[in-house]
Amino acid sequence: MHPRSSTLELQNSIILKALDSLSTCTKTGVMGVDQKKEIGGTVGIPDGRIVLFDAECILCSANASFILSHDRRNEFYLASMQGVVGAQLFRQHGLDPQDPTTILVIEGPKVRSESDAVLSIYEGLGFPWRFVAIFRVIPRFLRDPIYRFVARNRYRIFG
Repeated sequence: MHPRSSTLELQNSIILKALDSLSTCTKTGVMGVDQKKEIGGTVGIPDGRIVLFDAECILCSANASFILSHDRRNEFYLASMQGVVGAQLFRQHGLDPQDPTTILVIEGPKVRSESDAVLSIYEGLGFPWRFVAIFRVIPRFLRDPIYRFVARNRYRIFG
């Protein structure tokens, strides 16, 4: 089995609490069909932060698992860009889900990408992870090239 395929299967089994279809989703801290919130039709995108990530990437999947296990305030939703919801949201923001180059964090009308997305995730996880915000003193034009280097080489570096 290809390493990315097994990572995707593992990710699907770990992230039971992630966005998984166009019609329903669950908060990261909530499980159970009866507790799902509609995101299609008239209800729209749920409140909270939606993290769109590459489930075929070991680094990205590990980060998604980290978010799920450390989101004490239950404010994050996760969506794989390989899934229906993630692919649709990626396309809505002008990106190709078949050629993922960045993680996206959607907070209402605000969309963050690259290093801003990563920093916003860790800031949102609360203490002690919010101290990652110290990296905001580094201008984005310096942070993003480092992000892009890791993103371009993530399969080679992490599998």
